[in-house]
Amino acid sequence: FCRKKCQMCTNLIMLVAALLMAFSKTAKSFEMILVGRFLYGVGSGFSITIHPQYVGEISPKKLRGFTNSTVAVFLTLGKLAGQVIGLREILGSEGLWPWLLASSGLSAIVQLVILPFLPDSPSYLLIQKSNEEAFRKAIRKLWGEGDHQAEIDDMMKEKAAVASTKSLRVLEIIKERSLRWQLYILMTVMITLQLCGINAV
Repeated sequence: FCRKKCQMCTNLIMLVAALLMAFSKTAKSFEMILVGRFLYGVGSGFSITIHPQYVGEISPKKLRGFTNSTVAVFLTLGKLAGQVIGLREILGSEGLWPWLLASSGLSAIVQLVILPFLPDSPSYLLIQKSNEEAFRKAIRKLWGEGDHQAEIDDMMKEKAAVASTKSLRVLEIIKERSLRWQLYILMTVMITLQLCGINAV
């Protein structure tokens, strides 16, 4: 799937999770909460990797760093929104807690409504689909009319580089000596991020 379709499928997973949580009290089933939380986790895992890829690919080069930082911003805003609507005066009461758990489904609905109107990412259309006409149409729709030749040239170079390289499986990446230090650094950063206490803060 392209990034856009992946996000739409992820939002469907989140909606199913929201519905399970919303009706768990009515059904008197704690299992629905467990399944809903599991599906939320799966959806969040997909979203946190797909969002920066899609946003980075549809952004012009000068805005790419800014748009990729939106992942952290929206993650923080989501936590803040959850804490605010979790107050007893809003949805934190005994009767409304299932709707509090299901409230994350609202962002999934918004994305499901908006995403069909956005084009696929230009690099996906060029590199994976080899559809140059759709690629140029997407660039015009996303970035407007103008001279985007530098970005087009970069994507053409990326397409040539991708065509000449072999995709590696997870075990092949682990065994590849030339990638070992990058892998160690990445694992160290991810582990220390989990142990640094930021989640508790």
